[in-house]
Amino acid sequence: MPARDRLLAVLVAVLWGVNFVAIHFSLEHFPPFFLVALRFAVIAIPTLLFVKRPNVKLRWLLGYGLGFGILQFAFLFAAMDAGMPPGLASLVLQASAPFTVVLAAVWLRERLSLVQGIGIGVAVAGLGIIAAERAGVSALLPVILTLCGALGWAFGNICSRQARPENPLRLTLWMSVVPPLPMLALSLLVEGPAEIGQALGTVFTIEALPAVLGLAYTSILGTVVGTGIWTALMKRNPSSRVAPFSMLVPVAGFTSAWLILGEVPAVGDLVGGAVVVAGVFIATVAWRPRRRLPRDLDAEESPTATAG
Repeated sequence: MPARDRLLAVLVAVLWGVNFVAIHFSLEHFPPFFLVALRFAVIAIPTLLFVKRPNVKLRWLLGYGLGFGILQFAFLFAAMDAGMPPGLASLVLQASAPFTVVLAAVWLRERLSLVQGIGIGVAVAGLGIIAAERAGVSALLPVILTLCGALGWAFGNICSRQARPENPLRLTLWMSVVPPLPMLALSLLVEGPAEIGQALGTVFTIEALPAVLGLAYTSILGTVVGTGIWTALMKRNPSSRVAPFSMLVPVAGFTSAWLILGEVPAVGDLVGGAVVVAGVFIATVAWRPRRRLPRDLDAEESPTATAG
């Protein structure tokens, strides 16, 4: 990856790490499924009015919206509403990196090396340590929900890579058109009109200001800016080159949760988290010598060498 792309990947990791604190504040006022609908509706409405639809196949656009928009955030917001701490959520969600590698191997036939397989096993072991730390059913459920969100993110990664849009930002904006109506329907079914009405009826109060600011952060910086850059990186580089930078998200997540919320992680969470990060690093970073490519391909990787 070029140095510019590496710096952009670091920026996205910081934006997404702080994102978890913003979500925490928003969930103190809005019900989780309705919050997902709001997050994307804020972007979807101006997108439908002013942004031309990207020239990509509809199935990849819908798949991206389903995986990255609906599955990731429905499970993540439900997990955090059920008690998943923001810092720990930022860590467990990074299981999307080895999930992306596995899906790329199965779906895109990117070669999965033995070392990558070992790395995925190490990451799973780290998640097992976290699960053991939270052995109670009430504490384990948020971890499981967050892992489901990570799988959704990985599915969205693959769909965005397959879409190969000429303008990644337009794909990101139009992806936001997919989640609002399904999530609103789910919110009405699960959370009910009364809870939704209560949240909307008090949205302009001082007490709701942190939640509204959190919603603005997740919609604009987390989705438009962060996801737009990430989609561009996934288009320009193999998924196994981009995915490792998501390991920086927990660093920003834990740091911001500690500074803003005073969240102190348990020892088991830290140990398990370190093992997860090590496993993700092994699974998603190229450890074999780069093959010599023909002169006309020296500037970029061969399409058959996208496993990293």
